[in-house]
Amino acid sequence: MSEADRPSADLDRAGTRRQDGPSAPSGLMDLLGVAAVLLDADGRVVLWSPQSEALFGYTAHEALGQYAARLLVHEDHSDWVIKTFAEVMKTGQSWGGTFPIRCKDGSTRSVELRNMRLLDDRGDFYALGLGTDSATLRELERDVALSTRLISQSPIGVAIFDTDLRYVAVNPTLEDIHGIPATDHLGRRYREVMSAEEFEEAETAIRQVLSNGHPLVDQAPIVGRTQADPGHKHAWSISVYRLEDTQGRVLGVAELVVDVTERYQSAMEATETRRRLALIADGSARIGTTLEVEQTARELAEVTVPEFADVVTVDVLDSAIDEHRPATRAGPALFRALAVKAAYPTEALQAADAPGEIATYDADRLATRCVRTGRPILVRHADGNDLTHIARDEDAATLLARAGVHSYLAVPLTARGAVLGFLGITRARDPRPFDEDDLAIATELASRTAVCLDNARTHQRMRNAAETLQRSLLPEHPPELPGLQVASRYLPAQAAYEIGGDWYDVLPLGGDKTALVVGDVMGSGIDAAATMGRLRTATAAFAGLDLGPARVLEQLDTITSGLDPYIATCLYAAYDPHDATCRIANAGHLPPVLVQSGTRPRLLDLPTGTPLGVDGVPFETTTFRLSPGDRLVLYTDGLVETRHHPIDERLNTLLRLLEAPDSPLEETCDRLLHNLRHPDNHDDVALLIARARPFAQDPQRCP
Repeated sequence: MSEADRPSADLDRAGTRRQDGPSAPSGLMDLLGVAAVLLDADGRVVLWSPQSEALFGYTAHEALGQYAARLLVHEDHSDWVIKTFAEVMKTGQSWGGTFPIRCKDGSTRSVELRNMRLLDDRGDFYALGLGTDSATLRELERDVALSTRLISQSPIGVAIFDTDLRYVAVNPTLEDIHGIPATDHLGRRYREVMSAEEFEEAETAIRQVLSNGHPLVDQAPIVGRTQADPGHKHAWSISVYRLEDTQGRVLGVAELVVDVTERYQSAMEATETRRRLALIADGSARIGTTLEVEQTARELAEVTVPEFADVVTVDVLDSAIDEHRPATRAGPALFRALAVKAAYPTEALQAADAPGEIATYDADRLATRCVRTGRPILVRHADGNDLTHIARDEDAATLLARAGVHSYLAVPLTARGAVLGFLGITRARDPRPFDEDDLAIATELASRTAVCLDNARTHQRMRNAAETLQRSLLPEHPPELPGLQVASRYLPAQAAYEIGGDWYDVLPLGGDKTALVVGDVMGSGIDAAATMGRLRTATAAFAGLDLGPARVLEQLDTITSGLDPYIATCLYAAYDPHDATCRIANAGHLPPVLVQSGTRPRLLDLPTGTPLGVDGVPFETTTFRLSPGDRLVLYTDGLVETRHHPIDERLNTLLRLLEAPDSPLEETCDRLLHNLRHPDNHDDVALLIARARPFAQDPQRCP
């Protein structure tokens, strides 16, 4: 017997490699998650596997000792289960089937069961139940059936090799697969026939089977070309088995070759389809998270790169952003770049317009054609002439060529019938050219983004108008106030939300008095801001009549009642420096803070009153001293209210911040806003702080 004919030293008489220990477990049982439950003759649970807990939800502590029928079976099935259990225990005949099991959480799970009677060494009977999730089992059965069907309908080539991997026999199917007659196979080694580089790994696998005896079944497809069809790539799945005689002598190996080109292509297409669907799903989740135009464009770019493209640009027509700039239907188009992103450093970035820049594209450029026609443009294979029409100028076209750009998509950003701009997508390092499927995905992403962009720009216009209106309605402080120094702040709502109706006012009154007002119209948007303006104007008018705080609020209440559906809260205080007193009334507003020297800051205990607009409820005026150096802090709820903290906790924080040593009022305003303005607070804020100061009446003025 030659060395080549002898089994290697680590092969046993059966030709398999000796093992020093157990082999690795199969993953099938883990996939099925088979649960084991052992019942005694009375139907009580005496053993409970971890898989049972995972399948049914009950822990071993909860299940052991319980009657299985009561624990796992609905009352409607209880009689049948008890009867079947008795038959199994009596006859020893096993039962199997699919049965609805009641889980711990109250849900019902369809479980594939196998039940059998067991006998121990003392003659006692037990019932063993094995179960697995029915849906998982059905899915596995379908997968196996599908795989078996695919293989059974595919042509299979068979080759027999000796121990030197020389062809001993081939069948006609393998002749057709290789495009080589059997006579040209016989006597030649595997790599002499299958000489392409792609088959080197297959040869290594065949030798391993020859050495260790472990069969290689349905190896990952080998993709390559043969003489039978040199112009196209095919995919083959191989299975290899070692051949032995009755004494265990190794004779060679058998190779089964299945042409799985269609399956391989289907798998690749399915993978690509899943990738594309995942891209669209990702875009749906990540694009349009804010009502900011630039952020929306950046989100589109981040979704697209690198999964879909090497470089992406998002540009909008300048007329779509600047409503004062007219749109043009002929000649060059003016674009404003919103976002640019590349998968890696590339000169193509230099060819793109930086975010914020405005660039002119001639009428013959693809970007201009795209937005003028409202139709996408697909350039599968871009040559020099194409790059000239893709880039904004010749220098940019040169950069694209040097970057290796070979495929391009221009997709219009169309929302509600209007073209806002375009999405430009290029591939350079990625060798795949764009196709119709890619165009469909890009169009879907562009369509979703365009709607978000349109919503964002509409919101921005409305927000700008509302904020402009509201700021125009807020007062300027009088340069000098008798016996009083004031500082104020107004912060609009967060960018993604509409502006609110908060306001403050400082009104000089007769007799050296000053009115301090803070209010909040409930609601948001231009209507709320307009209502705020009307209330502010009315407040100034009533204050000029020298009415007391309660009377002013009563008049405002009457006006607000006619502004359905709006209601508002308001604090109105009138300070008289002659006697250092402050008279104040509250209409459903948060209490102000009084900071006096020698005492801790405190919330003024005022009758809360009802909000303006409830109509007919009287208000009360409270009088307190505001001596020189004392401070009165008025604010709206946007300063202290959040979604995650109790209002009492936030008010206590406000008081602690005001315990700090006295500082300029402007600094105090900034400190309060910095420490109290919560990032997730979407309400606007009005803040007004007044400090009493020494007052000496002008002797020339009449009392």
